[in-house]
Amino acid sequence: MGHLRTYILIAVLTALFGVIGFALGGTGGMVLALLFAAGSNLFAYWNADKIVLRMYRAEEVDRTNASGAIRRYVEIVEGLAGNAGLPRPKITVIPNDQPNAFATGRNPENAAVAATTGLLRMLNEEELAGVMAHELAHVKNRDTLTMTVTATIAGAITTLANFALFFGGNRNNGGGLVGTLAMMFLAPLAAGLVQMAISRGREYEADRIGAEISGRPEALAAALAKISNGAARIPNATAEMHPETGQLMIINPLSGRGADNLFSTHPAAQNRIDRLLQMAGRTASPPPMNGRRAKGPWG
Repeated sequence: MGHLRTYILIAVLTALFGVIGFALGGTGGMVLALLFAAGSNLFAYWNADKIVLRMYRAEEVDRTNASGAIRRYVEIVEGLAGNAGLPRPKITVIPNDQPNAFATGRNPENAAVAATTGLLRMLNEEELAGVMAHELAHVKNRDTLTMTVTATIAGAITTLANFALFFGGNRNNGGGLVGTLAMMFLAPLAAGLVQMAISRGREYEADRIGAEISGRPEALAAALAKISNGAARIPNATAEMHPETGQLMIINPLSGRGADNLFSTHPAAQNRIDRLLQMAGRTASPPPMNGRRAKGPWG
């Protein structure tokens, strides 16, 4: 049902693209807009993962890295991928002080996971395993493709709608300047709302499946609390320059906080923590972690 809902939402975005094209140029404009939407989807399918990794200056790492912390990070991801029945993803590190992580790629065979240097410094091994299991859950569910394509279409809709400022719309369709201006503001908003709705639902599901992969929902809950606090204090300049990538992160990199409303790309961190603690059979807040790196069965 979740995947069906996502496909419907993507279809809504594509249809919205066509409506804007019709407002700008009648039937011909609609056809061109739909062709542009198809091209955007195709481009995103093959290239979006490479673009976002390059944008964040992500560096691929392996077990030969000079840093013991990075070697252990690689071992954890490889062990979790085996637990999840996934091929080994490309494992990367982002030079950024804000604690965060994301996954990208068009399918499990071409997936990549990324963790910031701030995340590797802040979390202990159990918490890191919980976060990376969450990201591998996105890979397993093929959320990485869904979210990237959705973001691409939503961004293209915003661009196309802004063209309405320079064109009077198709005067033959009765919309006129008022209708075109309304479309210019409402279309990006509608696209953003659909995109955000997809993102929130996917985060809850990835939390659940990630907790199953790692076997430690309470560790992921503790990690989310730390990352949320860290993201609220430490800015992420790359994310601020490219806010459309914010939905890929485990916690909103733009503000580090949010609520379950239509204008948030992520569920509220506390809501996610509460759900994870319910999975763990607990009701209290997770205890503070001392940062000690402990071995675990995931690697």
